[in-house]
Amino acid sequence: MFKHILVATDGSDISQKCVEKAVSFAKETSAKLSIFYAKPADPSPYIGLGSFTDARTIQAIKEQYDNLTTETLEKAQAIANAVGLECTTHSELTDSPYEGIIKCAEQQGCDVIFMASHGRSGVSSLLLGSETQKVLSHSKLPVLVYR
Repeated sequence: MFKHILVATDGSDISQKCVEKAVSFAKETSAKLSIFYAKPADPSPYIGLGSFTDARTIQAIKEQYDNLTTETLEKAQAIANAVGLECTTHSELTDSPYEGIIKCAEQQGCDVIFMASHGRSGVSSLLLGSETQKVLSHSKLPVLVYR
């Protein structure tokens, strides 16, 4: 069975449910758990402002992403801690979330990636595409998809 699980989260409702299932799975199988959040390296394209944004606005947006990253990872970690499961949290600045997920899984020595079938919705999902599909296509590790 799997010994070290990486669960990727984006903070969406389905992603949080995926974290809950990954925590339960890790607890039942006595596996280690790592939680990952991919943070956009340059957030301006994701908000549609592009070159019309000044440096202070970009800095404020980056701070909001930092806060969102911390909040999302702490929330996921609390789910694990609530059932007595220790975990590690990781995030990376990346314009390619699927690559960050795969890289983190490899760096942490994970033997499976656990992710939701879909996450963000609306404009950000159009911009990001299906990160789960990209992980499935590019990962050498097994991927468990939560629906």
